[in-house]
Amino acid sequence: VFSSVTSVLNMSIFKDQFVLEDLIQEFKKKSTALSFGPLQSNGHISVQGSFPAIKLLRDFLVLKAKSLSEKNKREASKSHQRPRRRLQQHGLTAQTSNFVHDADGKKQAVVLDTDIYRYMKHFFPRTFLVNDDVVISDITDGDITTVYIENAGSRSDAGQVLKVKENIENQSIKLHKALRKERIYFEKHTRDQKQRCKWACKSLNPRYPYVLIFFFDTHIDVIGDSSDIFEFRKEVSS
Repeated sequence: VFSSVTSVLNMSIFKDQFVLEDLIQEFKKKSTALSFGPLQSNGHISVQGSFPAIKLLRDFLVLKAKSLSEKNKREASKSHQRPRRRLQQHGLTAQTSNFVHDADGKKQAVVLDTDIYRYMKHFFPRTFLVNDDVVISDITDGDITTVYIENAGSRSDAGQVLKVKENIENQSIKLHKALRKERIYFEKHTRDQKQRCKWACKSLNPRYPYVLIFFFDTHIDVIGDSSDIFEFRKEVSS
């Protein structure tokens, strides 16, 4: 979940709207944690980095493509030709974490690794503590959880939503650098061995207060910093 991955992005859909080289340079400035390969003639480019960072960039590009498609439909009757425009002339910023918003900025979304999200909810609940004017909801899809922050109050101030979003982002970045996950499989375990393993994890948990444990039928997931996870796994296996 936390290892480096490589993905290939198809940028060709933006070639009629932007100068691709400028668009990629803007991504490089905003996504310093990612490594970009050379732009290919077919518009493809390889990106390497953490899974959450790449997922944020990909989702941003998907939404940008959808917005361009809708804009093209609205302007189709006005013009049959569209000049190539530079990114700066559009007044857009490639903020990979701020990829969902409404017209007045009162709704934001952050994409998180599901394990990091669970760890934050368990150990850092104040990150999601908001007043009556802000509502937080989430949708989990496998390894990815999208957190939506929305202004539900009568005031039109979007600052509260942005502050909550920034707190979530900053905490997730810190955890992403520190957390590791170990998975203990039950493939060759008998029923009694599974129970003993679960009991060992539960009994050790008080000694490792910042380790989060999830029990499943086929395995156990253990999440925490690298030193705690190493010692925890060693004691469970002994």
